Amino acid sequence: MKTCLAFMLAITLVPVLAAAQEPERKTFIEARGSVKPVPLPPGGPTPRMADGKPDFSGVWFEGPTGKANAWSVEREERPREDPIPWQPWAKAKRDAMTRVELELSSANVNCTPVGTPGMFTDNAYAHQISTKPGLFIHLIENNNRWQVVHTDGRPHKPKEEQEPLFYGDQTAAWEGDTLVIDSVSIDTRSQIVDGWFHSEELHVVERLRRPSLNYLEYQFTIDDPKVLTRPWTSAWRTFSLGNEDLTENFCTNNENVEELRKLNEQQKR
Repeated sequence: MKTCLAFMLAITLVPVLAAAQEPERKTFIEARGSVKPVPLPPGGPTPRMADGKPDFSGVWFEGPTGKANAWSVEREERPREDPIPWQPWAKAKRDAMTRVELELSSANVNCTPVGTPGMFTDNAYAHQISTKPGLFIHLIENNNRWQVVHTDGRPHKPKEEQEPLFYGDQTAAWEGDTLVIDSVSIDTRSQIVDGWFHSEELHVVERLRRPSLNYLEYQFTIDDPKVLTRPWTSAWRTFSLGNEDLTENFCTNNENVEELRKLNEQQKR
C-alpha cells in the first residue's frame, strides 16, 4: 500500500508544480486511473461492544469501495454542502492564497500533525480505529498520527488548565448510536482542510456512526467566531471497511517544501 499511496502523493503534487511554473494556465486536469469503483454491500448489522454501543473497530478507507480510490475512472462525487460562512476579511485572505501557498499550508508538506478535524478531513490514507467501552483510538497511516479520546462524557479540563494542542482538549459521549467528540483549545498551526485556517477560539464537534458492518459515517461542525459568521456543518462522509494493515509511512526531510516556496515566489512575480 505504501508504494501505491506514495504515487498518489506524486500525482497530486504534479499539477501544483505545473501550475506554479505556468501561472497563466487556469485549467486543472484531475489524474484518474482505470478501475471502475464497486461499492461494498452493507455486509451485515452494526457490530456492538459489550456495553451495547456500536463498535467502530477496523481499517477504513474514505469512499464506498473498501480500498484507496486513486485509480478510479470516475470523478469522486462529494455530497453538496453549504458555502463556508467566512467573515469578509477571512474570505479575502483565503481567496488570495495561490495554489502553491495552499500546498505549503498542508500538514502533509510540513510534516506536522493534521490536527482536529484533520485526521478525517486532511488525510488520504487508511484509518485504523479501535473502540472499547469508554475509549476511542484512531490511527492513520500517514506520518504515524494518532489520537485517543475518552468516551465517558467527562468534562473538558478547566479553561485555565487547557493548552493549545494539535488535537485539542477532547472529550466524547454517546448520543444514541452516534459518538460525539468535542474538541477545544486547538493549536492554530493546524488547519481544517485546504488552507482553511482557524483561530484559537475554534470549537469542533465530530460525529461518527456505523450504520452497517461495512460502513462508517462521519460529520463535523466548525464554530470559530473570529473567522466565521456562524457555525458550519459538513455533509456526512462515507468510509468503508478495508482488509489491509497500516504500514510505516513517515514524513521526514520533505524536500518539496523548499521547492514549493521557490515556485511560489516565481508565481508572484
